[in-house]
Amino acid sequence: MAVSLSSTGSARLLGALIRAGSLCSSSGSRGLHVTAVCCKNRAARIRVGKGDKPLTYEQALHPHHIGHRKGWLSQHTTTALLVQEARCHEEFTLFQFSNLKGEEGAAERTIEDVFIRKFMFGTFHGCLANEIVIKRRGNLLIVCALMLQQLPPMKFYFLIGYTESILSHFYKCPVKLEIQTLQEKAVYKYL
Repeated sequence: MAVSLSSTGSARLLGALIRAGSLCSSSGSRGLHVTAVCCKNRAARIRVGKGDKPLTYEQALHPHHIGHRKGWLSQHTTTALLVQEARCHEEFTLFQFSNLKGEEGAAERTIEDVFIRKFMFGTFHGCLANEIVIKRRGNLLIVCALMLQQLPPMKFYFLIGYTESILSHFYKCPVKLEIQTLQEKAVYKYL
């Protein structure tokens, strides 16, 4: 029974229920624990300031808007794994579709994504304008990023090729960087 404790009438009703024994446990001891309900998600929210702090689109939207107003920063397509099973002298071919939840190697993919983000941040230090989006399509790894034009074009192209070749050799799969350059960071709103 859900009872609000905000008014004195509710407190009297609760006291009557306790005296009547309907809130007693089977062991004979009486106990009632009342805590305030807090159903607000406060993680990853930007605090409101004086209106002089610039925010990007990713920072301006709250975490519960992921999938509605903004997308995920890591996208993994479902891969079909071919499994051969032999049951009762018959051979079955099964396709197992894998997602991150409950998939073997989900933790490894998450660690790989963290490593790629840190590697990109270190390689293009001070040039990232927004968050990095990582897409996995079968065996292909696509890294999308918005960069600021703070480096000469020749050095920028060298770093793109360097990053693609190092990550390709490290993960043993083709890696493609999709880079767009901006003059300055795009401000969505000020807080």
